[in-house]
Parts: sequence; structure tokens; C-alpha cells
Amino acid sequence: MRKISFNLVLAMLVLFSLGAVAQNDTTKKEGYEFTIVKELPVTSVKNQYRSGTCWSYSSLSFLEAELLRMGKGEYDLSEMFIVWNTYKDKAEKYVRFHGNINFGGGGAFHDVLYVMDTYGMVPEEVYSSNVIDEKGPVHGELDGVTKAYVDQIVKNKNRKLNPVWLQGFEGILDAYLGAYPETFVYNGTEYTPKSFAQELGLNSKDYVEIGAYMHHPYYEEFILEVPDNWMMDRIYNVQLDEMMEVIDNSIENGYTVAWGADVSEKGFSWKKGVAIVPDEELTDLTGTEKEKWEKLTPKERKASIYKFDGPVKEKNITPELRQEGFDAYETTDDHGMLITGIAKDQDGNKYYKVKNSWGTESHINDGYFYASEAFVRLKTIDIMIHKDAVPKSLNKKLGL
Repeated sequence: MRKISFNLVLAMLVLFSLGAVAQNDTTKKEGYEFTIVKELPVTSVKNQYRSGTCWSYSSLSFLEAELLRMGKGEYDLSEMFIVWNTYKDKAEKYVRFHGNINFGGGGAFHDVLYVMDTYGMVPEEVYSSNVIDEKGPVHGELDGVTKAYVDQIVKNKNRKLNPVWLQGFEGILDAYLGAYPETFVYNGTEYTPKSFAQELGLNSKDYVEIGAYMHHPYYEEFILEVPDNWMMDRIYNVQLDEMMEVIDNSIENGYTVAWGADVSEKGFSWKKGVAIVPDEELTDLTGTEKEKWEKLTPKERKASIYKFDGPVKEKNITPELRQEGFDAYETTDDHGMLITGIAKDQDGNKYYKVKNSWGTESHINDGYFYASEAFVRLKTIDIMIHKDAVPKSLNKKLGL
């Protein structure tokens, strides 16, 4: 009798344990789980810190990845060398246009190619711009001082343009960013910025920018109407599905994608490392700092849609919906990043792995996040890619 009771108890314990294991196996884990489908080699994540220079960081991250792809090794290029030169040229244009053009810390991918061709390039170790021993660039005062300076020049109280005004502006840049590197030694060789750029072997004509808009003819170039396009540069216009095809084709064939997009959305969570477009109306959350982008009301935080605790149904992004967001200024040109790969979540939904420039400290994905296909379709402003990454059928339409 005792033996039967013992065996019965033992059997019940075993069944209970198996049931518990089975229950745990069927319990859905909270949060997103990503599986990499394709990922490309890139350089380390940088930190733009307290500056509005994501365009420089993302563009150089793209070019550094290109150098890796070309077998030229790993480089860390100076973002602030690009900034110094663009601020100077931006100031000249602002004054020539009597202040009737944008002047600020923002920029675009083509700015970096322009600087490379016009002024050259330097390594980060040669020109870090860290003149006051900060963790990274701190540009609040710099942006304020430079804007005030050019505004005074435009007011023209002397009734003529002072021939030394630009020299004074360059002095401000030298003070805040460091003296301009006319020559430097790198790996035992002396360079100028131009000779170093030539040594890199990058050709600006190999790169094209593409967008997808309904208010311009397809397969033609147009001036992208965003404030930071101070150079009035042109990009190619394609249909939305074709733009997504370009991104996929680029990654699949080993080319990273410089990605300009709007991340001032409540569907974007830097803390959770994910960007989505849930299938319901969202209140826009504009701003320029990641702290603002994370700011939600207590009621919103209680809503499961904002918890980012797992995949949700997303909107079907049509060309019309995308155009509506751009026309209403809901989709703005506020951040430049780098698409480095393709991934899937635990439900098989497609995402793009994105390298950011906000550092890696205490971040869930070490400075990366995952943007859903719907988010990329809706919030992309433009992309820059190597022209060889454009599918042949589209290449012919664009005349590349």
C-alpha cells in the first residue's frame, strides 16, 4: 500500500512538472525578438552627442562601410571636418541670399560628398573637434553664435559687405571646433585633406540619392524640398515599391544604405530599439531630441500599442498615405542613419537593422534599432546608395 502511494505521488509530480514546462513553452515572451537575415560589415557606432550633425555621422558611416566593402580597411573619418567646411559655405550662401535661406546645424548626405570633392577628408584622430574635453560635440552655443553672426552681417549696418567678415566667421569655427588642419601626418605619411581623400579612392559620382514622391515626375531628378537642403541638390524620384526594392537589392548585394528619415513619431522607441507604424491613429510627437521622442502621457504608456512588448498589426503604407504625411509636414527631414541589414521578428515580419549615431551606452541593441518595413515605407525622406546597387531595370529608367 505504501509502495503504490509513493509511485502515485511520484507520477503526479512528474506530470505536474511536464505540464509546467509545456505551459512555459507556450507562453509568449514580451518584447521583440529579432533574427538577422542579412547583415553587412560596418564601423563602430559613434555619438553625435549634443549636436545636430547626424547627416555628417550617417554619411561618413556610409562611406566607411564603402571602404570596408572595397577592401581598403577600416577608417574612422572626421565628422567635424565636414561640419567646419559646410558651416563656412552655408554662411557664405546665407549672406549672399540676404538671409533668405536656411542656416543651421542640419545638412544632407550630398553635403559630405561635396566637401570630399571640394576640400578633402581627414581622419578622426587628426580632427576630433574636442577642444573643451566634452564627451562629444556640444553645439548649442556654436549654432547660436554663428547664426547671430551671419544675421548681423546680413543687417549690413556698415552699408557694405565687410571684406573680412568670412575671416571672422572662420575664427569662430576654429575656436569651437579646433584649428583647421591644413596638413597632417597619418600612419607616418604627410597629407593635406585633398591628398588624403584621393588616397581613400572614393568617387562621389558613384553615389546617387533616391526618394519616392507623387508631386514630381517619376524617373527624373528634382530638388528635394526640405529646409536642410541648403545646396538645392537634386535626387532621383521613383515609385514607392521601387525605392523599397532598391534598399533590399542594396543590402542583398553587399551595399549599405544611407537613410534619411523622420523618427519624431510615437511609433519610434529608442529605448526599446524599434520603430513601427501601428494600425491605428497616432498623435504626432515632434521634436529634435530623443528625450522628447520618448515622452508619452501616463494614459499612452498604459496602451499596449506604446509598450512595444511585441509585434503588432501595422498600417498598409500606400504612396498616397506617404505623400499626405510629407505634404502636411508630419514627415520631416530630421535624422540621418545607416541601414546595415535585414531582420525578422518572432512573427516573421520584416525589419531593417539601422545603425544610429547616439552612442551605445545602456542601449538595448548597442546603438542599433530595428525599423519595420511599414516605418521605412512611410517615413523615409531619401536614401543614398552606390549606383551599382540599383536594380538593372530601374537603372535603365533613371539613365544611370
